[in-house]
Amino acid sequence: MHVYSDGACSGNPGVGGWGAVLIYPNDYIELSGGELLTTNNRMELLAAIEALRHVQHSQITLPIIISTDSQYVKKGITLWVQNWKKNGWKTSAKEPVKNQDLWQQLDSLNQQLHPEWQWIKGHAGHKYNERCDTLAVSARDQIV
Repeated sequence: MHVYSDGACSGNPGVGGWGAVLIYPNDYIELSGGELLTTNNRMELLAAIEALRHVQHSQITLPIIISTDSQYVKKGITLWVQNWKKNGWKTSAKEPVKNQDLWQQLDSLNQQLHPEWQWIKGHAGHKYNERCDTLAVSARDQIV
């Protein structure tokens, strides 16, 4: 199955939204939500978290590919998280990891579901990435 996720924020911090598209073999699901005071990075993380939670609850055991246009999410979950955990959730500069609460949730889902992470260029005409952006912006706009 393939999962796409994206976040959007008006101001940083500001009003934000997230969107996800889940493509199962015989199903297509769209998810979205938003928060009044958040950051773009939090919305990018929450989009991936909520998408993977939905997959987890569906109890489908297919291989998962998750595509994000956020280098922050892709690199964070595939490269940085192991060192953060080893260092007590501190960065290499000995500062607390920002968005630790969401990184811990994403890390847990990542360990349980073992998705393959892919980065795709945002706003480049990719059908499902564009749909995620539309969902995220719409969810954000509904908050205001």
